[in-house]
Amino acid sequence: MTMLPFFEWCETTAIASAIKNSPWAFAVIESFHLLGLAVIGGAVLIVNLRLLGLAFRSQPVSEIAHEAQPWFVGSLTVMLTTGVAMFLSEAMKCYYSESFSVKMVSLMLAIVFTFTIHRRLVIAEEAAMRPHRQKLVALISLALWFAVAAAGRWIGFSG
Repeated sequence: MTMLPFFEWCETTAIASAIKNSPWAFAVIESFHLLGLAVIGGAVLIVNLRLLGLAFRSQPVSEIAHEAQPWFVGSLTVMLTTGVAMFLSEAMKCYYSESFSVKMVSLMLAIVFTFTIHRRLVIAEEAAMRPHRQKLVALISLALWFAVAAAGRWIGFSG
């Protein structure tokens, strides 16, 4: 089953038309998207640096994760909202973009991983954490979120 009719429809929505017909809307939306990326990158980085034992060693992982969570969730919300708006205005470009497909798969995997395996690890008692598992989870998390950012950036260079 092809997704082409869905992508064609997306590009004809009122939101897509408003963004495409505005001289500044896409740039403003993309600016907020990139700001969200910076914030989510920071939240992901501080938790995973702690899991790797490279920073914040005096603080428990669970405390750092708890403090980073509102920033993570808030920036994820901003990124998803602005991402949908940007997608609507360039749906056909996205349809033909391999980078877009990579980004969407990476994003889905990163979100699922973050709210399941990663979350269970960071809220566990630190004494119960196995150092090798802790490091593996941190590296997977960093790789997934890096893939989301890199593929997203590459969309602008493709098509």
